Amino acid sequence: MSRHPEVLWAQRSDKVYLTVALPDAKDVSVKCEPHGLFTFSASGAQGESYSFTLELYGPIAPERCRTKAGLRNILCYVQKAEKGWWKRLLKSEEKPAPYLKVDWHRWCDEDDEESSSDLASDDTRFVGQDEGSSDEDEGMLYLPDLEKARG
Repeated sequence: MSRHPEVLWAQRSDKVYLTVALPDAKDVSVKCEPHGLFTFSASGAQGESYSFTLELYGPIAPERCRTKAGLRNILCYVQKAEKGWWKRLLKSEEKPAPYLKVDWHRWCDEDDEESSSDLASDDTRFVGQDEGSSDEDEGMLYLPDLEKARG
């Protein structure tokens, strides 16, 4: 049986950001379907299986969806088929699963969208592209060094 990683979400009028908190993930697989089905699966550092499927509020453009794997998490850019703000992330009006939370770090209100800069710059490298070596985890969750905090 697979487990569910913590998933943070935020949106803009043209895309949804999904951040999957799964350190040292291996075999990351993301599938986007036009009618709004988003499927994720990966293996954790100890070989445990993680997966989830989300039925998103509206249709998406699978060919324009991208994924960036970092050391601590996986950032997914899900392109909406039509520009506009969704009332919620999921099609269902029921309370979302406990592993699904709002990403307040990336959150932007409709009124603020023009004034805030886009999180995905043109030089972002995505899974499947030449990743090179980088010491930075742009857009990744910050986890403090607990050893230094105890000191």
